[in-house]
Amino acid sequence: MEHFYLFVIMSLLFVILPGPDIGLITQNTITSGKKGGINTVIGISSGLIIHTSAAVFGLSAIFVKSALLFSIFKYVGAVYLIYLGVTSIWSSKKKKDVSGDGHQTKYKNKSPFRQGFLTNLLNPKIAVLFLTFFPQFLSAGMKPFLQFLMMGLTYTVLTILWSIVYVNLINYLSSWMKKPSTQRAIERISGFVVLAFGIKLAFEKN
Repeated sequence: MEHFYLFVIMSLLFVILPGPDIGLITQNTITSGKKGGINTVIGISSGLIIHTSAAVFGLSAIFVKSALLFSIFKYVGAVYLIYLGVTSIWSSKKKKDVSGDGHQTKYKNKSPFRQGFLTNLLNPKIAVLFLTFFPQFLSAGMKPFLQFLMMGLTYTVLTILWSIVYVNLINYLSSWMKKPSTQRAIERISGFVVLAFGIKLAFEKN
């Protein structure tokens, strides 16, 4: 594999860039605590593993070349992101100041894992990223199968490490960020971010 260290640096930059995953992690860490944030990260990572498997076995290449499949996947993902964004904004408007127990009860039925998993899995940009970014680092002296697997797992590990750092940072600031007024503002902002990404994805050209 060519220039592995450069691949790690570039991947880390992609991981750090704000996107729907970060917006969802922020929202779920604020509303459901550190456990909610970590479960979201696990869901996102599970989606990445599936994307890695698809890239390794060539399914992503077929998917990206099919305009119909790409469009279906894109619109399903966009609808789900818009749903999450609208739900978050609506929740922030309805929310009243409650104490810790009431707050946790309100969110105990949420599934951060499922949200993280579906948000990542239904994002066709991940498949495109894997099929356009990864090949730049392929080496002729090694089987593409192993190289795609190595890059996919590396990207997933970097995502997990950065996301855990981010969750702990949000949790560290929880005394300020979990104030009802601050929480409503952050939940509303993260909701608008996720909603914006959903709309952008829906209207983006294939």
